[in-house]
Parts: sequence; structure tokens; C-alpha cells
Amino acid sequence: MRKLVHFLRAWLAYWRYSRPARKLVVIGITGTKGKSSTCRFVASALEAGGHKVGLLSTVEFQIGDKRWLNDRKMTMLGRGEIQKMLKDMVRAGCDYAVIETSSEGILQYRHYGLCYDVAVFTNLGTEHSERHGGFEKLKEDKGKMFAALNFCHKKINGQKIKKVIVANVDDSHSEYYLNFPTDEKWGYGVEVKNNNGVEEHKTLSACSISLKENGSEYFVANQKYILNLPGQFNIYNSLAATAVAFSQGITPDQVTTGLEKVTLIPGRMEMIEEGQNFKVIVDYAHEPMSLTELFTTLRQMVGGHKIIALVGSDGGGRDVGKREKMGEIAGKLADTVIITDVNCFDEDPVQIAEMLAKGARKAGKKDDLDLLIEVDRRKAIALGLSKAKPGDVVVITAKGTEPIIAIAGGERIPWDDRVVAREELKKFLK
Repeated sequence: MRKLVHFLRAWLAYWRYSRPARKLVVIGITGTKGKSSTCRFVASALEAGGHKVGLLSTVEFQIGDKRWLNDRKMTMLGRGEIQKMLKDMVRAGCDYAVIETSSEGILQYRHYGLCYDVAVFTNLGTEHSERHGGFEKLKEDKGKMFAALNFCHKKINGQKIKKVIVANVDDSHSEYYLNFPTDEKWGYGVEVKNNNGVEEHKTLSACSISLKENGSEYFVANQKYILNLPGQFNIYNSLAATAVAFSQGITPDQVTTGLEKVTLIPGRMEMIEEGQNFKVIVDYAHEPMSLTELFTTLRQMVGGHKIIALVGSDGGGRDVGKREKMGEIAGKLADTVIITDVNCFDEDPVQIAEMLAKGARKAGKKDDLDLLIEVDRRKAIALGLSKAKPGDVVVITAKGTEPIIAIAGGERIPWDDRVVAREELKKFLK
């Protein structure tokens, strides 16, 4: 019954706002990590090609020249809100809509009526698998975005819009998504050796990679790409955007210009600077895959210095099974682990913390030495800063730009890790 209600609301919203997605080329991006960054890279590449773009992601919204932070604590807005935003994009003269598409949104039919033309798969981990009834069901539910490519076929300004699939072929699940029927298929990866057993598709392969503290360089064919965001994971995100842009007729030179213009994605590896002699970074990493990538990248940045990591996990019964694993990853890859609250909802934050601590202990961390629990998030941030020595990095994970902390009784406390980190840094430096 609930599914029927979700579907009917989506259907009504689609028609109420005059089916706006039919007037836009719609790009959907799904996966476990990297979706928001990929959205920004895609938008920037399309803009470099002379197009006006709308964007909906966990981090931010955009309609043409107007950009603002997503303060809704939702990756995909409600069905009516999404359709209204699409209609506003049409009115603003946008050519493209780039939409981060979550598995939760798909479960609630928020993807209905978006009329996707390009479907992008970044990677697949176990996050939210409990919500879907298991990993295989999660994988299948994400596939509904790819099946939706055939929901409607468009002509815009008299031109037929082709249907495109783009997938990370370095992920073992890419074959499933690339095998959906479509007009054109693109794979991307790092030093790709084969087509992953999938029917013929075009492949972008990054090689001659040079990772730097504040960015990276790599080549695809004979074209050099420069990124101003660090980490190999951003190479993957930019490759996805490059494949999307190429499928839309954007030239390599335009793509490189667009990618190079992306210098900050709020709450994603965002540096907090107040004149301190160590690094402070706010990052949204909140599940095993993203934590592993984050800490691996930071280890390359800090060399022999230490990583002091604040980690935590949402309450509300969400992905309980990932908590111990996250603690273990932090225990293995960070030097000091501080466990704190993220959004406990109606769960006891101390119990959540103990689940993460169990994993950190398994990795060899010792209580009150290199494993600390402080569920008050502000105090935990201050504690992390107090542990830092010159050259170290304090990384504050799990919230990024989230604007609230959700606690028991439905209460929501206004919050921004970046603001609190600056406030505590100023106190610390005094």
C-alpha cells in the first residue's frame, strides 16, 4: 500500500508540473560513493561546453547561474519538490538536469517521471542494503534507474535525444548495469585492460597518474587532465563526468577546462584553515568504502605525520551492520580514533559508539590511548584538535555539509562541522 501511495504521489507531481523532464536532457548518477562530486564535475564539464545546467545533489542545488547548499538533509527531494525544481530549470533555460539518485529515493518512486537520458554508475558497496532487504536487492533497486532510460524517448528542439549508460568498469558490479538496453555505452576506469565481459562499449582509461597533495594529473589517450581536488577517487569521479560529456558532444579541451574549474565541493575533503600548523579536513565519508578511500588518500598526504580521525554512524537503526566495520577501518588506517555522535535519532549514542569502538579495538586500538569516545560532537572536535602536532591531519567525518544533528524525540539541532571546526580552531589557537 505504501509503495502505491509513493507511486501515485510521483505520478501526480509529474503531471502537475507539466512533465518538465521531457524538456531537459536528464543525467542520473547513482552508486555508493562519489555521486555528489561526480555531479559537480559533470555540471562543470557541460558548462564548459556552453550549456546551461541544473543540478540536484546531497551537497548543493543549481539552476543556471544560481547555486546554493542543500540544507534539507535529503539527497533526493520529495516528488513534488523535484518536479518543481525541474520546471524552474526549464523556465531558466537550462539544457541539462544532473540528478544524484539515491537508492532510498528509488524505493519511494522519487525517480519516477525524471525521464533519464544518461544513467551513471559509480560503484557499489553494502550501505543501505538492510533497508532494501539484502545486497542483491539493493543492486537491483539501483538498476531501476537504468531501466527507466526507456521510460520516454524525447525530441528537444527537433533533435532525438539518445540514451546513454556510463559505468565504472573497475567495479565488479558494472556488468549488471552496462547490460541494460540503451543506445550508447561508456566504461571508465584506471588502466583498464578489458571490457569486463560486457557487450561492446567505449572505454576511457586513465594512465600516467600523478597524485599530489591538492590534486592530481593523468592522461586519457593523449589528453592531459588536471584536477584541483585530491585523491584517486576524484580521478574516478572526473572520468565518469568525462564519459558523460563526451557522450553529449563536448570536446576534450572543453572537458579539461570544466574539470579544472572544480576547486571545491563543500564538505568533501574541505580544508579548514585558520592559520594552524596542521591540517583540518571536513569530509562526508560515512560508510566503509568512502572511509577507506579517504584515509588512504590522507596517508599519502601526511607522510610520516599522524591522522587523527573523528568517526561515527547514524542511529535510527540505519545500517547497524556497518558500524563495527567502520571502526575497524578507522582503527587500521588512522593513528588516533575519536568516536562521536552523528545523528543518533532515538538510539543511545553511547551504544552506537561502542559498536564502532569494538571494530577499532579489533584493529589494535587501545582505550584512552589511541581510542577515545566523546559523544558530544563539539567536544570531540575540540579533543581532536588538541591531539594534533605540526604536520598532522585532523579529519572530521560523516556529516560534511549536513545542517543539523538529529537526536531523540525528533529534535534537530542546527549544525555545520565546518563552522564548529573553525570556532574550535580559533579557541585552540588562542
